[in-house]
Amino acid sequence: MPSAVNPWLALPAGRPDPDHDRLLRAAHERVVSGTGLADDAVRSVVRDSWRRSLRSGVDPDGGEPPLDLLDDDLVAYRDGHPLAPVMPVIRRLLVEDAEDDRMIVAVTDAGGRMLWVEGDSALRSRAAGMHFVEGARWAEEVVGTNAPGTALAVDHAVQIYGGEHFRRPVQPWSCSAAPVHDPVTGVLLGAIDVTGGDHVASPHVLTLVRATVAAVESELRWQHREQLQRGMSRRPPPQRPAPRLQVLGRDRGRLTLPAGPVELSLRHSELLLLLAEAAAAGEGRTAVRLAAECHPGEAAEVTVRAELSRLRRLVGADLVGSRPYRLMGRLDTDVDQVRRLLARGAVGEALGRYPGAVLPGSRAPGVAAARGRVAALLRQAVLRSRRPELLLRYAELPEARDDIAVWQTCLEWLPPSSPRRATAAAHLLRLRRVRRSR
Repeated sequence: MPSAVNPWLALPAGRPDPDHDRLLRAAHERVVSGTGLADDAVRSVVRDSWRRSLRSGVDPDGGEPPLDLLDDDLVAYRDGHPLAPVMPVIRRLLVEDAEDDRMIVAVTDAGGRMLWVEGDSALRSRAAGMHFVEGARWAEEVVGTNAPGTALAVDHAVQIYGGEHFRRPVQPWSCSAAPVHDPVTGVLLGAIDVTGGDHVASPHVLTLVRATVAAVESELRWQHREQLQRGMSRRPPPQRPAPRLQVLGRDRGRLTLPAGPVELSLRHSELLLLLAEAAAAGEGRTAVRLAAECHPGEAAEVTVRAELSRLRRLVGADLVGSRPYRLMGRLDTDVDQVRRLLARGAVGEALGRYPGAVLPGSRAPGVAAARGRVAALLRQAVLRSRRPELLLRYAELPEARDDIAVWQTCLEWLPPSSPRRATAAAHLLRLRRVRRSR
């Protein structure tokens, strides 16, 4: 049963109680189904968290939390975070023994976004199935009751055991977490969490997490004092902006370099985009494969090599390397930006950054595949949003003007009083007549 002495502990006796588990499941079912309230079998901190989860509209059976940060955005944000300099302390006190103790150690920012997820590799692989990964947002208002999210919500160390999680997919796990504060300003920086099986809900694990937080805050205080004495700033040196490639809604790509913008030929646009798509997968490309991706039908390898040689002279060998052909540094594309926004669930912003298809005039097979991938991602996200204003904006794109499913969904979700409803109905009727006449 829940502890009457310390409400923040999940398993005061250090082990599960089958009777308590049964009462906990029944209470959870009553709460999420709206048929009753949680009783004394549920700790007050968990009851309050369940209520907040309900108010936030968290689906107890819903999908995984969103990935707010990806790839270079995650690395850049994490490297500049105030907890980055104290990660060696966390690794020494928690991560080094996590494999033997069958635990995952996670460090979040103040918004509940996972910045570091380390520890037992087998458990991390399993946890990835529920998006317990770096870059995912585990705030309580997003995924319901969970130790790091609830610790941040109540600003207190807490344990969440199995069935106390609001979302059912998370209930096989238990976790202990505590918030971390800047010792000088008192500002909430994030949380340190340990996740694993039932044993993670035992009292000694929460004690270990709290001791680690104390050590981290002590290290932050010492580092602050050292910086003051040396007159050093915590701000990292300004980074040189990455080259940027724009190919959305453009007949030819535009590459913006530190020296200024470069208007590319169609062939150079295709080659640079294909190398950027390969780099996103951590790969390079041989001349043979680029020939197949760039030229419909048969293409001579020597032709691609000559085109790449001209491209390297234009943009610099420090951007495009050879053997295999690959990007030597970061290249930001507007395609990547749209994908990152969609991954975070920012559908409206992604739509605003999408003026049209990828190099619409290109017939290169690899470009056509990239064009289809990003178009399908955007279409799916807009349809799933069920937001009439986004559907109408999307329907104005050339690729959506003849899309019956899009216009049908528009009609279904436009309010009866909307002046756009009649236009949508007429357009949908025309599309269906054209289809029947074929």
